[in-house]
Amino acid sequence: MRKLKIAVCQMSVTENKEENLNKAEEMISKSVAEHGAEILVLPEMFNCPYANDFFPDFAEVYPGESTKRLSRLAKALGVYIVGGSIPEKDGDSIYNTSFIFGPEGQLLGRHRKMHLFDIDIEGGISFKESDTLGAGNQVTVIDTPIGRLGIAICYDMRFPELMCLMAEAGAEVIIIPAAFNMTTGPAHWDSLIKIRALDNQVYFVAASPARNLEAVYHAYGHSTIMDPWGNVVKRAGADEEIIYSELDLSYIYKIREQLPLLKHKRRDVYELRGLL
Repeated sequence: MRKLKIAVCQMSVTENKEENLNKAEEMISKSVAEHGAEILVLPEMFNCPYANDFFPDFAEVYPGESTKRLSRLAKALGVYIVGGSIPEKDGDSIYNTSFIFGPEGQLLGRHRKMHLFDIDIEGGISFKESDTLGAGNQVTVIDTPIGRLGIAICYDMRFPELMCLMAEAGAEVIIIPAAFNMTTGPAHWDSLIKIRALDNQVYFVAASPARNLEAVYHAYGHSTIMDPWGNVVKRAGADEEIIYSELDLSYIYKIREQLPLLKHKRRDVYELRGLL
């Protein structure tokens, strides 16, 4: 029986990068010291306000201030850190990127947000990430001794093909740093998390920033851990908090045996291909 202890840090993000990094370190350290967490998850744009005006100024070339801090912390604590996401500068482009570090401080992988959040909802919110950000093109699945992790970012979770490709590649836990807003969050957050967990028979972990009504962008919050049967394991509210759980990975295979969705796919009729 394989179990892993996970902590999701729903932190409040300010306009001060150093404050954000200190808050992330404080929440991660607390999660390990008090709950023995093995995997720590931060939210989307954890070091930077979620707004196009801030992305260029906060962007870092890897390795930069934020990623060096996460690498040192992962090594000092001997844990895995899914570093939410930050604005990553690469040449003339900026990406919304999640960096994942292992217990030796090593970079295990990175995911650049593939689907850019360009929307215009009447009576709701308008936002165009592509004004400042470039799109990634890689399906990100990371094999670790404590489980196989699929990583994507926010708007990516709306695309079932990507989630399916991660499950096909053996992902047992899909982790999504995300920042749904007060239009899309109440409407779709809970449903998408549940459906993606059910579709792929995985633990599905969505990590949001806390809601800050003084910020330009109001995150929905409600970070959630969902099990492969579609049950809520843990769910946060809107404010800053940490949610914890011990995930029993053997439960995934029990569900897949009883309800063998992956085996029942009609691969003679359709197929899904992607670059891993």
